[in-house]
Amino acid sequence: MPDLATATPVTLEAVEAAARRLKGVIAKTPLIENLGLSRAYAATVLLKREDLQVVRSYKIRGAYNKMAALAATEPARRIGCASAGNHAQGVAYACQLLGLYGDIFMPAQTPAQKVDKVRLFGGEWVTVHLTGRNFDECAAAAQAFCQAQAATFVPPFDDLAIVEGQATVGLEILKAAKSPIDYCFLPIGGGGLASGVASVFRQLSPHTRLVGVQPLGAPSMHKAIAAGRRQALDTLDTFVDGAAVKCPGELTFSICQALLDEVHLVPEGQVCVDLLKMYNEEGMVLEPAGTLAISALHDYAAEIRGKTVVCVVSGSNNDITRMADIQERAQRHQGRKHYFLVTFNQAPGALRRFVNNVLAEGEDIIQFQYIKKNNKEKGPVFIGVEVRQPGDEAGIMARMAAEGFGYEYLNGQQDFLSLLV
Repeated sequence: MPDLATATPVTLEAVEAAARRLKGVIAKTPLIENLGLSRAYAATVLLKREDLQVVRSYKIRGAYNKMAALAATEPARRIGCASAGNHAQGVAYACQLLGLYGDIFMPAQTPAQKVDKVRLFGGEWVTVHLTGRNFDECAAAAQAFCQAQAATFVPPFDDLAIVEGQATVGLEILKAAKSPIDYCFLPIGGGGLASGVASVFRQLSPHTRLVGVQPLGAPSMHKAIAAGRRQALDTLDTFVDGAAVKCPGELTFSICQALLDEVHLVPEGQVCVDLLKMYNEEGMVLEPAGTLAISALHDYAAEIRGKTVVCVVSGSNNDITRMADIQERAQRHQGRKHYFLVTFNQAPGALRRFVNNVLAEGEDIIQFQYIKKNNKEKGPVFIGVEVRQPGDEAGIMARMAAEGFGYEYLNGQQDFLSLLV
């Protein structure tokens, strides 16, 4: 057990004060057993439903907690922030509630639906600035603006008041729980939620095993803890956009390093499978980051059997236009869809031979695209095949080789597939 005095600056007194500050502002979201998950894992699986907040994520907690102190001491102070999603909505809503003028910086390519939500929650109190090709450029513009205008920059996670606000999630969980909690799964982007909740649990429920969860393509906290220091990722998969952070915060890293038992990585495809499952079977509309904790359960099935488990469902700000991509990724992860770059000799009957001799009964071509090349006699063809059972792709590859078709298997090459699927 770490020395809490040195492991975290988050005190119970500060978290209780944040909870009082947030009373009447946020929803005290329910801690509900999900019978489907409990049955699937032979455990008691409780969901902390932060997707039911008015801004549909926990982010309002930290934003309001930090900004309320400013409103009390400097009511004329302007607020600035940079975000493409949930943090922007939380800051905007806090601006409206507190009567603070805010400047919300969002990347230039942010979907209109997200921009409109920020304007809705902020009303006349906020101005949205669309700038920068990515989040880093956007954040740099926001910080430069705040410095020039003497405005206060409200960071998304690396700030003590922000962490203390997010920590109220942990306080609510422990007050609502009817029995001791054996495991708590926490999604991690920059680490504000995980470091706050972990600080509360280590003081009030030290026996609980705390598992942070990150996407496989955005493992910033996982890699930082493994290396023993913060380091920016060389590459970042932004599909789970609410958890796609290149480098964890200084404060949040130190707390997570000291207090979490481990940080687990979940493939983006598994997130898609569970997001669709929760929608189809439970009627829950979640965003990918909000599904992370649930997706981690697959790899802990043996450990959590018979245990009481909490999954923090962090948000539900999902763009409906992404559902086709989510479904596609889910089917690839389940081994139902497979993609190949196949070299066809452009002779009569080549395609017929492929269909008759390579594809087995029940296997269907779902995509066929000829990739033109200068050599008109030969050229690669992009082919997608849907199979009956995971593992059937091995038979397809064996039959292609037997028939003399050269091929490259593409399922692991997301950057390439995103251009064609």
